[in-house]
Amino acid sequence: MTNPIADPLVEVPDTDAASKLVHIEATPEGVATVTLNRALRRNAFNAELIAALHEAFETLQGAEGVRVVFLRGAGGTFSAGADLEWMRDAIDRTEADNRDDAYQMARMLKSLWDIPALTVALVEGGAFGGGAGLAAACDMAVATSDAKFSFSEVRLGIIAATISPYVVAAVGPREARGLFATGRLFDAAYAEKIGLVTEVVADAAELDAARDRIATDMTACAPGAVAESKRLVDDVAYQPIEDVMDETAKRIARIRISDEGQEGVRAFLEKRKPSWAL
Repeated sequence: MTNPIADPLVEVPDTDAASKLVHIEATPEGVATVTLNRALRRNAFNAELIAALHEAFETLQGAEGVRVVFLRGAGGTFSAGADLEWMRDAIDRTEADNRDDAYQMARMLKSLWDIPALTVALVEGGAFGGGAGLAAACDMAVATSDAKFSFSEVRLGIIAATISPYVVAAVGPREARGLFATGRLFDAAYAEKIGLVTEVVADAAELDAARDRIATDMTACAPGAVAESKRLVDDVAYQPIEDVMDETAKRIARIRISDEGQEGVRAFLEKRKPSWAL
C-alpha cells in the first residue's frame, strides 16, 4: 500500500486493508483512492480480492475526515468481473459453499454502499459483470468514452444476483431486465444514458481531471450532511410521500440545530467559509 490511511483520517491504519491486491491512498484533505491491483488479471474478482476490498471499505466507513472515496482499477481496466479460475473452482463446490462464497461478494458491495462519504467509480477499459456492479454500488461513476460494460452472466448460464440491488437502483427495473437477460455489450455513452454512469470523459487524463474537480467540490460540503443525505435517499426512495412527510420534517429540524447546520448557516450569513471548507 503506497500511502496507508493515517492521521488525521484514522489513528491506527488497518493492516488487514493493506493487501497487495488493493491499494489505498489518502490525502490529509480527506481524499481517498481505492485501487484494485490485479492488473495482470484485469482486476477480476476472486475470494482474496473480495476480502481485501471488504476490509478497505470497512476501514473507510470508520475513518474520520474522509470526504470522498474514489474507486479505480490498475492497468487501465476497471474490472473484468469474476476471475475464470475462481469460477472454475465454483463448479465443484456444493450449493452451500457457493452460497457462502457469493455472500462474501454481497457483503463487500454492501460495505461500499455504507461508506458515509461520497463514493465515485473511475471507469476505464472495461467494467463487466461484478465490475459493472461495483461501479453501480458507488454514488457516482465517471467513465472514459471508450469504456465498455456488460452484465454477461446469462451467457455463462448464471445470473447477476449479488450486484442486482445496486444495478436496479442505478438504471431502473426495466433497463436492468433487458441488460441482465441479454448480457449484451454496451458503451459509456449508453451507460450514461441509462444512469449507470454519471459522466463520460474523453480519456484517462480527463478522468484524472474529473477526479480532481469532484475532490475539490466535496471540500465545500459538510461531511455529516453528506452522510445524512445518502441515508435520506435510501429511506425515502419509492415510499409514498404521505408516509415520509413527518420523518423528513423531523430530520431537517434535527439537522438545523446540529453543529454543522448552525455553522453552515452562520457562515453564509457572515459571508465566510464554514469550518469544514478547505
